Amino acid sequence: RNFRKHLRMVGSRRVKAQTFAERRERSFSRSWSDPTPIKADSFHDSRESHDLQDSCGTLDGDFDLNWEAEKELEAMACDGEDFIPPKIMLISSKVPKAEYVPTIIRRDDPSIIPILYDHEHATFDDILEEIEKKLNIYRKGCKIWKMLIFCQGGPGHLYLLKNKVATFAKVEKEEDLILFWKRLSRLMSKVNPEPNIIHIMGCYVLGNPNGEKLFQNLKNLMNPYRVAFESPLELSAQGKQMIETYFDFRLYRLWKTRQHSKLLDYDDIL
Repeated sequence: RNFRKHLRMVGSRRVKAQTFAERRERSFSRSWSDPTPIKADSFHDSRESHDLQDSCGTLDGDFDLNWEAEKELEAMACDGEDFIPPKIMLISSKVPKAEYVPTIIRRDDPSIIPILYDHEHATFDDILEEIEKKLNIYRKGCKIWKMLIFCQGGPGHLYLLKNKVATFAKVEKEEDLILFWKRLSRLMSKVNPEPNIIHIMGCYVLGNPNGEKLFQNLKNLMNPYRVAFESPLELSAQGKQMIETYFDFRLYRLWKTRQHSKLLDYDDIL
């Protein structure tokens, strides 16, 4: 209960109301070294679009030159026997009883970082900012080794945000989806000897061939970062292993049985 009292839903209207002035100020702030002229209609663009384009722009040009330097900085940040690679858990509020998910994570693994976001009102920029902030709190300079995206969807598609469905065709054409995955890739580890893993949970994306196409397109977008996408059935051996990576298995099963029930308050069980 104390944990939930401090839980903030990323992108919620309550949070937006508290930080609107700050967000507006940041949306108009520009680097002194930025030579790009300001067009009159640019003020009507979303802050998310500007930030994503600026960040994605760094993927070109000097990207290859900076790769080794950034890898070395990450290695220095992760140095030490006490370092446990972080696992980001991204939870959509669209998941039934999503607010309880952070309470059923493994308590013996401090590397699991739950982030609950508002499916209706959050933006891709909100999500990326929150991930980056949580990583720096965990260990400044560290990157994602494993990630769980817990959201709704179905065979061949992910329902990430309101009116933002990721399919293999859309992640080839829609700029905001493309830029989100490219920016997310920059938060992935360069020092992990194995490919970084993104688990998809809450829906069975691989239910038809379009799911494989979607995962392949996402891997292409995230190059040259090595990322593997997995979305196993929860009842399979691989699915159980995925659940146990992030959750207290007993609490997860308990949550699952009460996920769609209105007869008994989960608080009473917990």
